[in-house]
Order: sequence, then C-alpha cells, then structure tokens
Amino acid sequence: MRNSQEQTHLPLDRHSDEALCALVASGNREAEEVLVARYNRLVRTCARPFFLIGGDSEDLTQEGMVGLIKAVREYDAAKEASFRTFAEICIRNRLYSVLRAAARDKHSPLNQSVPLDTPFLDSNSYTSGTSHLAQRNPEDFLIDREHTAALLAGVRKQLSEFEAEILGYYLDGLSCREIAETVGKPPKSVDNAVQRIRRKVARQLQSGDLSGS
Repeated sequence: MRNSQEQTHLPLDRHSDEALCALVASGNREAEEVLVARYNRLVRTCARPFFLIGGDSEDLTQEGMVGLIKAVREYDAAKEASFRTFAEICIRNRLYSVLRAAARDKHSPLNQSVPLDTPFLDSNSYTSGTSHLAQRNPEDFLIDREHTAALLAGVRKQLSEFEAEILGYYLDGLSCREIAETVGKPPKSVDNAVQRIRRKVARQLQSGDLSGS
C-alpha cells in the first residue's frame, strides 16, 4: 500500500508506462500527454523507413501518432505484454493501413515499401485478432525483412560516409535538429543529406537492383 501511495505522489513524468495508462483509463488527460511525448521518437522510428521509400514524413508521423494514442487508451496491463510492445504494434498497424490505401494507386512508390524489423505475431500474441498482421504467414515476414535488409544494404553502398552516419541516426528516430547537434552540422546540412538518401533509395527501387552494384 505504501508503494502505491508513493507512486501516486510522483511527478507524472516519473510514473511507469503502465501506471500512466491506468491514469489515462481513469480520465487523466495529462497522463496521456506525458505518455505520448515519451513515445514520440518511437513513432518517428516506425515511420522513417516508409518516408525514405516514398511517403510523406509529416503525414506518416501523424498517422503513427494516431496508432500511439490508440495504444495509450486501449492498453490492458493484465495481458502479457509491455506497453512499449503494444504501442509499437499499434503504430505499425496504423502505418500499414495507410500503406494499403496508398498501394491501391499502382503508381505510388509506397506500394513497394516494407517495414524494418517486422514483429512476428502468433495466435497467442497480445494483439492477435486486432489487425491483419496476426493473420499473415511467417514467410511473409521473412520476405519483408529480407527485402528491406537487401534494399538498405544496397543503398548504404551508395552513400558517402556522412550520409551513412545520418541514415543511422535518422532511422533511430532522431529529428534533423537532434542529428545536427549530435554530428555538429547545421540542420540544413542534415536535411539535405536525408533528401539525397531518399533519392538514392528511389533510384534503387526503380532499378529493381537490391544489391547496390
């Protein structure tokens, strides 16, 4: 009981994810804002590969945030999964739904996009039955991972040392300003590097050559 009382008096930003979700469930919108801010970078990390392949960065990030808010409001601590795991699945699910809509246009570059590190969900998964992901064959996930790994490996061969460094930070979800501070370069230089990387990814997809040779 004492630990529970101590937790209650902690500043919200020191609460655990699960404690914040419980507060959100009781109607605490400030707790929701804290949790959304805490996982903002995860949203960017999930959306970044799709942006490089052909999506709109801001639109994809906003869609990912919709998935994150869904996770915050629907998380059930009684299930055997951490909030982070559930949040990542909800974010990716939301992005996949956007990609399916984009893929209806055969000219959209997003119809060739695949996720990085696609999570494998089995019938006992926390999110089983909540999206089409749980219904995909294991072979589909393997193909996605191999396709994406080959694409990135090929693109990396075409990048300068600076561009390769920027790509690593970018896929980790850092903003251009955060990357600029890390590498000691102006934000504009980082943004220009991201655009060059994106053009090289587009050329790689158009050529159909995943080896980068």
